[in-house]
Amino acid sequence: MPRLFRLFVAFTFSLFAIGSAQAEVRVLTSIKPLQLIAAAVQDGVAVPEVLLPPGASPHNYALRPSDVRKVQTVDLLYWIGPDMEGFLPRVLKGRSLPSVAVQDLPGMKLRHFAEDSHSHAEDADEHDHDHRPGTLDAHLWLSPVNARVIATRMAADLSAADPANDARYQSNLKAFGERLDALDARLKTRLAGIAGKPYFVFHEAFDYFEEAYGLKHTGVFSVAAEVQPGAQHVAAMRARLQQVGKTCVFSEPPLRPRLAETLVAGLPVKLAELDALGGYTPATAQGYEQVLEKLGNDLAGCLEQL
Repeated sequence: MPRLFRLFVAFTFSLFAIGSAQAEVRVLTSIKPLQLIAAAVQDGVAVPEVLLPPGASPHNYALRPSDVRKVQTVDLLYWIGPDMEGFLPRVLKGRSLPSVAVQDLPGMKLRHFAEDSHSHAEDADEHDHDHRPGTLDAHLWLSPVNARVIATRMAADLSAADPANDARYQSNLKAFGERLDALDARLKTRLAGIAGKPYFVFHEAFDYFEEAYGLKHTGVFSVAAEVQPGAQHVAAMRARLQQVGKTCVFSEPPLRPRLAETLVAGLPVKLAELDALGGYTPATAQGYEQVLEKLGNDLAGCLEQL
């Protein structure tokens, strides 16, 4: 009997160890929004990792040796694609485990920058990445429709890698979809009153969100945060703002372009921020919804005062 008991304990422990090993699927995402979608799918099983720290630009991030090691060793890696993280393709060549560029997933609703996307931009050449007409708008995570597609793929991948937790992943995916339905209804109600109100952005990053909720920015002041345009450019921007009248100008954290205060001085213009990346949002099951809800509230909070 003692021997049988020892065998039973050993067998039970081995099953537990196998289950634990299966649950420890390391997921790495390039940027915070993808981490938040993965966190919703992995809720209660594990916490996904993110490559870029808060405030880092996904367009020109410089990988550290520890980042490269992480990229090459995690079980599952998700990134937007070469139109966003231009620093990643070279490193991914050394990776043998699965990597998913979500811009290539079937069912994604993708946008491309239009011919007139810089119709009001004063300094388009100073962009730190490619927004030329016809190129992919890679800020695709700001569409709830795309978030569902990404979450569905993550749940399928995790179930295949960790079948012991398949039911949990599928349950989390269903709950995520239900929360997105509720969020969509709240945002439509919140933003209905600001449709048609004029506003400007310093970075053309919000078209997916705008399309989902019937909004459209009036113009883009495409200047790099570290560049100070000449007086002629500033005068042209101010003339555009004067023409529009009461409006909001949105920059993105963590840096506000240095010309912002000069640009709006003496004009009926409010400065505010929109955070497309949600860099400091905790990686919890509700994190993705928090990013979109804050985006909507920040937009409405400024525009409702006009």
